[in-house]
Amino acid sequence: RDGDVVVVPYSDASWTPLFLRAGAIVAESGGMLSHSAILARELAIPAVTSVRGALALRDGELVTVDGSLGAVLRVDTGD
Repeated sequence: RDGDVVVVPYSDASWTPLFLRAGAIVAESGGMLSHSAILARELAIPAVTSVRGALALRDGELVTVDGSLGAVLRVDTGD
């Protein structure tokens, strides 16, 4: 859905249509010059790259993405 956090193993131009709808990007690989990081800066959305275990996040799980700190935090919903 529009505004959701997109979690990917890597990024390249093929992910662009999905990134254009994202509220944030989390990638297991890449760095500040990766496609996801550059596109996130252009779109003014947060992104964090080189996140070990990012693909362990479940669909629908609530997370906070802080691109400035390089942090991806699970949100405790009390469930």
